[in-house]
Amino acid sequence: MFDDVAAKYDLTNDVLSLGQTRAWRRAVARAVGARPGERVLDLGAGTGTSSLPFAAVGAQVVPCDFSLGMLSEGKRRHPQLPLTAGDATRLPFADGSFDAVTISFALRNVQDTDAALREMLRVTRPGGRVVICEFSSPTWAPFRTLYTEYLMRALPPVATAVSSNPDAYVYLAESIRAWPDQPELAALLQQAGWSRVAWRNLTGGIVALHRATKA
Repeated sequence: MFDDVAAKYDLTNDVLSLGQTRAWRRAVARAVGARPGERVLDLGAGTGTSSLPFAAVGAQVVPCDFSLGMLSEGKRRHPQLPLTAGDATRLPFADGSFDAVTISFALRNVQDTDAALREMLRVTRPGGRVVICEFSSPTWAPFRTLYTEYLMRALPPVATAVSSNPDAYVYLAESIRAWPDQPELAALLQQAGWSRVAWRNLTGGIVALHRATKA
């Protein structure tokens, strides 16, 4: 499915989010706080766009994705990035390989969330951190109702106009509705072994940034 939307993936996301994806990406970069020389694993990196802020500050970023179509498109756009194929539930990296692991808008697409969270913990060094940016549940009830209406009614026709595979965005809307809310995802992180779990909402809770550390 993601192979089919690779060519227009970034453009479609910008349109569907009304331009908010860039602000969310900046928030992720600030939360990760990558420093020169640090090793950062960017999971679900797609075409590698999300990895560019880490490379820009001098971190050794490794963009990793399950979709070969996404990676192929990313290699065409960003040949300087070491794009790597990998399954989030069985990462091809040694224990303690990274100072930070981050994943944006991809964790809910992994079949086994618990396994992915444990794998992220495994490849993070002691004292390292994880930052998860994912769609979540708006905190204000009237806004939550409007948002749900947008997902199920407005998103599919907009996707039809701009995406190379509109059916993928019908799945997107359904996966967002089924995804755990902020406290539920925090609980999953704790159960996987992460410590000092916290989150903050972006855009009224449409998106949440979860952060945790490895003891």
